[in-house]
Amino acid sequence: MSTIEQKPVYAYHANKPALIKRLHRIEGQVRGIEKMVEDDRYCIDIFTQISAATTALEALGLKILGDHVNGCVADAFASGDREAAAEKSRELLAAVERFTRAR
Repeated sequence: MSTIEQKPVYAYHANKPALIKRLHRIEGQVRGIEKMVEDDRYCIDIFTQISAATTALEALGLKILGDHVNGCVADAFASGDREAAAEKSRELLAAVERFTRAR
């Protein structure tokens, strides 16, 4: 008898195609920045594009964090398992700290 290992389904799963599409756009932005450097473009123009790519990544991060709160964290609290809820709380606070520190 074989055991089928199930992969966990995370809160962002329902939005996965849109998230991947956004990541591809961000990847294109970064490639554009690389081309600007290769082409010796003006410093401020490059900086402007770096800022736009950073903003896009931050928006994506906030979307995934929101999905995490509304899915994974909410499920842990709804389960009634105090240990699981405490773990998700610690995890969430650490993620928010990392996110705000990066800004």
